[in-house]
Amino acid sequence: MSDYEKKVFEQQAPEFDERVIEIARVAKVVKGGRRFQFRVTVVIGDNHGKVGMGIGKANAVPDAMRKATERARKDMRQVATMGTTIPHEVLGRVGGSRILLKPASQGTGVIAAGGVRAVLEAAGVRDILTKSLGGSNVLNSVMATFSALDALKSPAAEAARRGKPTEDLMPFWERGRKNG
Repeated sequence: MSDYEKKVFEQQAPEFDERVIEIARVAKVVKGGRRFQFRVTVVIGDNHGKVGMGIGKANAVPDAMRKATERARKDMRQVATMGTTIPHEVLGRVGGSRILLKPASQGTGVIAAGGVRAVLEAAGVRDILTKSLGGSNVLNSVMATFSALDALKSPAAEAARRGKPTEDLMPFWERGRKNG
């Protein structure tokens, strides 16, 4: 590959933040005993509001990671953000897991653990408060986080729906900064 081709390829492929959430050995019971495989969960984000999750299964970990990465790239979705946080409080539910996401003022950081933190950081959210209210299953927690992020509405769309100016929907710490 020539230098020109490398440069063109690098421009076409955007840089993604790729994080492995979980590697689990799973078993299928068959007539002769158990058949083992590996399940890998991967989260990919561009750190600017796009994030996706993929799950891959294979007999070897590298193959499962490749499958999970491909599925995560296909699953990329846009997340409504407002500066470095989310526009409003939201609750995501999957199975027994419930994840509460609350907007936070600038400088707070990502107050989350495990898979939830990986999803939010890959999405580009820098200031947020989270609380896990249900089960501790990592996969369900990550899927509940995605459910919550999908439920977010952009401030402009919500203001138009309510017939109000966008400034009325801004958090109190942002309103004070604009007026003062």
